[in-house]
Amino acid sequence: MFKEYYEKLLQQLSLDFNCTPADLQAKENIITASKLNEGRRSYSPDKPFLQMVTLGRNTVIMADECLHEFLYGWSKDAEGHRLFEFGKLTELNEELKRYGYQMAPTHHMFLPCRNVEAEERYQVKWLYDGEISPFYGNPQFPNAIAFPVPCPVRPDRIVAIAVDGDTIMGMAGCSEDAPHWQQIGIDTLPEYRSKGIGSYLVTLLKNKIIEMGDIPFYGTAAANIQSQNIAINSGFKPAWVETEAMKIGEDN
Repeated sequence: MFKEYYEKLLQQLSLDFNCTPADLQAKENIITASKLNEGRRSYSPDKPFLQMVTLGRNTVIMADECLHEFLYGWSKDAEGHRLFEFGKLTELNEELKRYGYQMAPTHHMFLPCRNVEAEERYQVKWLYDGEISPFYGNPQFPNAIAFPVPCPVRPDRIVAIAVDGDTIMGMAGCSEDAPHWQQIGIDTLPEYRSKGIGSYLVTLLKNKIIEMGDIPFYGTAAANIQSQNIAINSGFKPAWVETEAMKIGEDN
């Protein structure tokens, strides 16, 4: 399973980072020009100032050409994964400040690696596309769906809600970040945490996406151990790490 999705990941990341699949597995770090390729995952309407990704070996950096000279020197003697360490990111951050940018947090990304069957444990309601609209702006679900308003370039497609009678316990949702690439997010309400609801919903949603013929993926922060455990329990494993620059004062 993982190998099949990994090959598709190489194709998607090559669009996202304006490189070739071979570049993502090269020995040396690769620097490419910033470009908005058709079919990319789009997290900003503007051409990215800097984005970088590693699958554990080298790093591919897509950046505005004004940064290329600095980036060649900054990255040429470093192992790819070490460019994501605090010291190197601090150096990069100082350079970005000259242009009014700063580094955003890193995103640890997961792909499916095994089948997990979810035994029925909780009552679940399913919503699709327009049926999700009543929940926009609800501060209880900032990860499961777009917040506070829908995102046209990354539409929410499916929501799975665990309920206790009329009470919502948790919600998992997926957004189509690129054609057929569905990113899963999860929110479990505080009083219902540590009951397995997050893993249950994410597993159900992952399986539903696979049944549809699409690709589920999952992202979280480096220190969010609970979220990472949900991913692992639901049949995901780490596949890549990425980060980007954002304008100073801009929310990530």
